[in-house]
Amino acid sequence: MNKHEALTLLKAKGYKHTDKREDILELFEERDGYLSAREIQTLLKDDYPGLSFDTIYRNLSLFEDLMILEETELDGEKMFQFHCTEHHHHHLICLRCGKTKTIEVCPMKDLSKIDPEFQVTGHKFEVYGYCKTCRKAMNSRESDQEKRSGRAADAVYES
Repeated sequence: MNKHEALTLLKAKGYKHTDKREDILELFEERDGYLSAREIQTLLKDDYPGLSFDTIYRNLSLFEDLMILEETELDGEKMFQFHCTEHHHHHLICLRCGKTKTIEVCPMKDLSKIDPEFQVTGHKFEVYGYCKTCRKAMNSRESDQEKRSGRAADAVYES
């Protein structure tokens, strides 16, 4: 899904085009990962100073209902990204930057062996962690902090 496809779908379903909707969709097109309603509000506050959290959530819910966006939950907060594919898949999700990577394998294939009496109607499988870029940034920051604390300890020891 992309902004153009989303706007075309909205029009086909009878929803009117608004600048706010287009700008929200633009944010998702620019971002490679999930966004929260709060992040969207912050990013659009200069263009729409009176934009309410409720307005953002209503649009996000509409976009999710129309399968423009998909949703997950990180640290108790709903996060959204463009619906990325039409086939069944799962994601690796970076907890720091929100970037995602598609996982093509599904661990649910063998569930019928565990309980053949249980009828699965849906599931969600996501793996959380840190991408290479974020791990590198976090390790660099930790290294800098260790150096500073080491210098501080040396200064105290020398006094």
